Amino acid sequence: MLYFTTTSKGVRYVALFLLIIAFGFLYRTTNIDHSVQLCILNVKAQSCEYMDNIKNNTDRPENINTVNTNPVAILRKGNGIIFVETTDRMKPPSLVLCAIESAARVYRDRPVVFFMKGLADINLVNDEPEGRKIFPTLSYLDNVYFLPLKMDEVFRDTPLLPWYIKISPKKEQHWIHVSSDGCRLALIWKHGGIYMDTDIISLRPIPNANFLAAQSSQFSSNGIFGLSPHHNFSWRSMDNFVQNYNGTKWGHQGPQLFTRVLNQECMIPPFKSTEDVVCGNISFLNPQRFYPIPYPSWRRYYEAWQEFPTFNDSYALHLWNYMNQEQKSIIPGSKTLIDQLYKQYCPSTYEALQRNESIHL
Repeated sequence: MLYFTTTSKGVRYVALFLLIIAFGFLYRTTNIDHSVQLCILNVKAQSCEYMDNIKNNTDRPENINTVNTNPVAILRKGNGIIFVETTDRMKPPSLVLCAIESAARVYRDRPVVFFMKGLADINLVNDEPEGRKIFPTLSYLDNVYFLPLKMDEVFRDTPLLPWYIKISPKKEQHWIHVSSDGCRLALIWKHGGIYMDTDIISLRPIPNANFLAAQSSQFSSNGIFGLSPHHNFSWRSMDNFVQNYNGTKWGHQGPQLFTRVLNQECMIPPFKSTEDVVCGNISFLNPQRFYPIPYPSWRRYYEAWQEFPTFNDSYALHLWNYMNQEQKSIIPGSKTLIDQLYKQYCPSTYEALQRNESIHL
């Protein structure tokens, strides 16, 4: 048992001790609340701790939609799926929504982010879920995010920023594609994960972390690729993008860029059957993984097949929408290949089309 003397000096020590305890408790509780408020209000900050990190020291909250709409926070695990829209279009065709839905269903444990140039600023936590309501067929997917594409922020702290500041988009012949080529590189450099074109339908998870997709034996695509954050291939590609820029030649900053940089890494070995090959620390995936139907045969997706192919060697399918100058589209119930793919891999979008419902607000 402790006894305290009743001297004035003893009383002062006891009072000081109790005051320190009280102040520490008050600071700890109020500081948590203040930190959380800063986290919620400052959604444009480069990094922000989640409420659960502060209070419980846990890795992340159960529902990542509820705390922060900053892409740094959403994509912080480096395993996100990234789509990009470099036009102001806010009513994309059903193929875009099918691509997003199929990816969100295949990668349910990963964030799927669609960066849209035409989307207004998101400044509050509740803005992003409101933005998701624009596309009702995707509203049931809680791992899908729609965020504004701000190129000056995307290119910041990368070799692409001086190029972007100097260039005049109005004078560029292929600006939509060139800017998309640049954005995907910068976003994957900063956040890591998988980039996909908006005409790619996901079938099953890609097991490789760092990969490029072969379009043919010695030629790389840039329509889908996956790299860890700050991977040296991303940085070298951005450097090459600027140093060898040629905006008059379609694909020079895209598939041809990836092929150039990959050839600097190694002599690309030929494929044997459906096997993948390795080039340095990157897997170069067989054309069967994403391009079992090559671009000259793109119309086959809009033809009826007697038997639905299994695509057992494929992780996703590129539908070559750039080639579709005839503007062919899905017709529900037509039993075309694209009809079967929608029905199986993006059923919400398919059902809305079947009921003749709007896929946009």
